[in-house]
Amino acid sequence: MRPSYPGESRYRLLARSLREDILEDRFAEDDPLPTEAALAQELSLSRQTVRRAFLELVSEGLVFRVPGRGTFITPKGSRYRRRFSSVDDLMNLTLDTELEVLDPLTGTFDQAIAERLQLSGRSMYSVLFRRLHRGEVFCTTRVFLPPAMGSTLEQLPFLVEPGHRSGITIIGLLESQGVTIAEAEQMTTAVAATEEQAGWLGCAVGAPLLRIERLYIDATDQPVELAISDYLPEHFSHRLRLGRATAAEH
Repeated sequence: MRPSYPGESRYRLLARSLREDILEDRFAEDDPLPTEAALAQELSLSRQTVRRAFLELVSEGLVFRVPGRGTFITPKGSRYRRRFSSVDDLMNLTLDTELEVLDPLTGTFDQAIAERLQLSGRSMYSVLFRRLHRGEVFCTTRVFLPPAMGSTLEQLPFLVEPGHRSGITIIGLLESQGVTIAEAEQMTTAVAATEEQAGWLGCAVGAPLLRIERLYIDATDQPVELAISDYLPEHFSHRLRLGRATAAEH
């Protein structure tokens, strides 16, 4: 299994490890995955832990179970739905998707965006791209960056040429330049596709899109990126675990 994250449960670690192996094509689609008993013995886990990991992958549509035969990988053409529940899931976009630049990274200014990025000056950077899985578009994203971040990434070739494709993520590029992404504040709304968006996403004008706005915060509690993404809803899944309030919170 992969190294665990702080506070990550054993079944979530196993589910993440299996998920990444599936996305990296380390299993054959026609062969069953290792059984619960085999994984439990190999990894010194309980059968219940392995079962919970498998059920998480089933709920995401990555695998399916055949009674008497085992657990199989869902064929690629019908399984893709991106799951996001952590910054690490967003980092994992590099595993199986491509970024295609629509509007290259350039200087811009928007007062409302500047306030969200806590900028005092009238300078920022912006880039627009869409993301594809095996050639199929599933979202467009407009990213806004503080001037220090934008000027750093402006020196890289990935974001300055319209039509250029790569497997990078913006947060991955930021971290490669020494920024530590600590968390992201996320807001979800719904919008209707404009004519321009319909052309980029291959949907009808007015089709519903999921708008996900993420403000990324670094380890010093400073905003380093605002990303506004519009997803085709059939390719997006958000998983959130809700707990009960403690007595002290009532």
